[in-house]
Amino acid sequence: MSRFNLAWLIAVPMAMLVAVGLSFTAPSKQNDKEYKMVRTMVDVLAEVDQHFVRPLDDDQKQKLVEDMINGGLDKLDPYSQYMNPEEFRQFNAQTEGNFGGVGINLGMDPRTGLPLVISPMVGTPAHEAGILAGDIIIKVEDRPTDGMRMSDVIRMIQGQEGTKITLTVVHEGGKQAETFTLTRAIIEVKTILGLHRKEENLKEFEWFADRAAGIAYIRLIQFTEHTFDDLKKTIDRLQGEGMKSLILDMRENPGGLLSSSVSVSDLFLKEGKIVGTKDRHGTGKTWEAKSEGLSSESSEKLPMVVLVNKNSASAAEIVAAALQDNHRAVVIGDRSFGKGSVQKVIRLGGDPPTALKLTTDTYWRPSGVNMHRYPDAKDSDDWGVKPNSGFEIVMKDEERLEYLRYKRNKDIVRKSKPKEPEKPFVDRALVKAIEHLKAEPRK
Repeated sequence: MSRFNLAWLIAVPMAMLVAVGLSFTAPSKQNDKEYKMVRTMVDVLAEVDQHFVRPLDDDQKQKLVEDMINGGLDKLDPYSQYMNPEEFRQFNAQTEGNFGGVGINLGMDPRTGLPLVISPMVGTPAHEAGILAGDIIIKVEDRPTDGMRMSDVIRMIQGQEGTKITLTVVHEGGKQAETFTLTRAIIEVKTILGLHRKEENLKEFEWFADRAAGIAYIRLIQFTEHTFDDLKKTIDRLQGEGMKSLILDMRENPGGLLSSSVSVSDLFLKEGKIVGTKDRHGTGKTWEAKSEGLSSESSEKLPMVVLVNKNSASAAEIVAAALQDNHRAVVIGDRSFGKGSVQKVIRLGGDPPTALKLTTDTYWRPSGVNMHRYPDAKDSDDWGVKPNSGFEIVMKDEERLEYLRYKRNKDIVRKSKPKEPEKPFVDRALVKAIEHLKAEPRK
């Protein structure tokens, strides 16, 4: 091959360069194969550098490398991703519960392959503008998302505080597209919410679904680094206010950190398996409940209901499955999303650093079942978390849309009352939970 300028190839991730180095230092059939694969990519990059119809600047060359890597990772699964320095910084900020953007948790719609709003974060620009869980994003700015990688969608939506972004969505069960122009903000994720905001003080939540019966209500929005501490403080507070039973609502919860889901589960379990992971060889790790993890001695026996729906995913499913399989809580609602795969973040080095988010393991619930829903999964297969027998509450698209709008209106801090009176809505899953917990002492 002719000589060419390889200066811009330095941006290729360290893992690739290490693979090349290994092929020289320890020749073997396997390393020869790896070298040929890496050499093919290097050759393609060199030909682009020399012969493409227009020259590429350094930023364009860097993006080409990233696109080639992420294009391949996308074929493996929708959760693996190479993160450049800015994306890695945003990722770390999000897991810490503080980042820049519009406030939506994204997934991939299994039916269309388009970006799916698993949940808008309460109080964020997306939430207050009217974007709802279940919305399909069909355009970011003027660019259709059909065929766009998830990492590119996230990159386009995130941005500097105060700048604007336009999203075009189709609501779940709807046919007409709706366009929203949002102003990006610093997103501070509040992971613990109550039933609804109090009218006399909109900064405070009502924490009881039935105060007379002592039925408390906590809504878990996401699992971040501070979720455990926030939840424990809330439980301690509610026990002081006369809590006799608890509804833990994880509907629309997209998940988050594995460590957070284990700690949350341990708040309510004195013993028993919480979750296990397995890698490609069938080996992994198991997390067991510890008595010292209990919020208090009484939390072990506190009657509980867990609410889930089809957008409850990942860490939310871990908690629901742990409490269900250990017969600690009754699960009410609709079957959960079915994300039972584990992504590890592998730091690749550099200054500033880059990282690889790679699917390496699968989650296994205490009953010994992997809850992941694979692309070819059938409804009859054992994925996700199903409600307990007799406690399934399935919402049709119209009812679900009403529910999402109802909850959004209850969450927003309004400067004035809405002009139109709020439409009455009966949350059937919540009603079922209250009925069950009221009957529990009689049992």
